[in-house]
Amino acid sequence: MALFQLPTGTYETRAAFAFKGGSFRDKRRFAATAVLVRHPSGDLLIDAGFGSQVGAHIQSLPRYERAPYELIRSASAQLKASGYDLGHLRGVLVTHAHWDHVSGLADLQVPILMNAGELEYSGGNRGGRVFRSVSAEHRIDRYQFNGPPYLGFPASFDVYGDGSVVVVPAPGHTTGSVVVFVTLPTGQRYAFIGDLTWQLDGIRRRAERPLVLRMLADSDPRMLREDLLRVIALAGAMHIVPAHDVSAYDGIPLLGD
Repeated sequence: MALFQLPTGTYETRAAFAFKGGSFRDKRRFAATAVLVRHPSGDLLIDAGFGSQVGAHIQSLPRYERAPYELIRSASAQLKASGYDLGHLRGVLVTHAHWDHVSGLADLQVPILMNAGELEYSGGNRGGRVFRSVSAEHRIDRYQFNGPPYLGFPASFDVYGDGSVVVVPAPGHTTGSVVVFVTLPTGQRYAFIGDLTWQLDGIRRRAERPLVLRMLADSDPRMLREDLLRVIALAGAMHIVPAHDVSAYDGIPLLGD
């Protein structure tokens, strides 16, 4: 079993929009990174990052959501360039269905792992518009949170049945968003928390998004706050990875290194 990062691109925003107390002068590059989990029972991508059609996906957003961006290379292109056998890829497990997590699905003909709450969100909410376009020809593998409480979260889904990849519900950002916990054979543990917070400052400073952004971006700010506090309590025990913090991926090797 192993873990790799596939950075697909970045887009630019201000720290003032990312977390309460951030400076407007502080420009941040938001990561759009897929993570490959290699497992003897079949590999997974956690999120898909930017795809080759990301420019069109960004243009489909409301004007106020668009930002300068850089496409590095899609997850699909990185897998192929490394000589990876796509037959080993079981599917893409999305933390939630927003455009910057799913754009790369357009280049990957593999199943998408999602729970019922996020399927409902992506089917009707404007935030699922890009997902609806890129997922049209994909098989959806639905999973349920039929496992026991896990690390303070009320239920869980053990992907492989061996405790190595455990998904828990965190429905504050979107109604079906999740946190994905990964435990490597070395004992190293990771929490891929999606957009519970956009930057590690949210963990270190115990800082939520600014009020206006909470109202615009989150389906349930109160619930998100509770789940963020659960993750903050785990920060000393594992490597916390907010999806859009470039530095949070430090230490996770690049595919092909």
